[in-house]
Amino acid sequence: MTTVQDLIDRLESEATSDVDPDSTPDVGVIMGSDSDLDTMQGAFDALDELGFAEQTDFDDPPAVRFTYEAYVVSAHRTPELMYAYGETAADRGLDVIIAGAGGKSADLPNMTASLAYPIPVIGVPVQEKSVDSVIGMPTGAPIVAVDAGKSFNAALSAAQILAREHDEVEERLIEYHENLKGGVAEVSADLHDLGVERFRTSRSDET
Repeated sequence: MTTVQDLIDRLESEATSDVDPDSTPDVGVIMGSDSDLDTMQGAFDALDELGFAEQTDFDDPPAVRFTYEAYVVSAHRTPELMYAYGETAADRGLDVIIAGAGGKSADLPNMTASLAYPIPVIGVPVQEKSVDSVIGMPTGAPIVAVDAGKSFNAALSAAQILAREHDEVEERLIEYHENLKGGVAEVSADLHDLGVERFRTSRSDET
């Protein structure tokens, strides 16, 4: 059985390993509980769509340039793991962290932002009641946050941060945005050309 100390030892070992920075995860995705996974799935979907791959073995990365990793890290049940994750993030090669947490005391994103500083942390409130907790940082302790449940947007923001340094990620973001524009144009043309009733019927037939 894996213990919290096992995970801490793993993170600390990875932080001191001599590996090519291009082979380490670029984005870390953490959540307070596996019950948050459905909400955080949007982040994985967005990263996958942008051509990132999940890295499950620090020493054996996927054969793609940009990767992400995922962990459950509870601010309240495993604070020592949260400290280890935040404090080793830079040495493990992470460039940005997405942190999701729920409940009224959703402390994981803002605590991680403090520990991992100056690595940017994007907070995802899993529920509406988590918003104030996630964004409630004092002056001088920044965190970026998205609206409740919008982990897809959090991943897009993470990619935007990486795009300032990596042209390849910027190109993927632009392509994604152009596809969105094209989708709106197609829907708009269909609505106009078919008329409202036929458009509604065509949409219901698709479902």
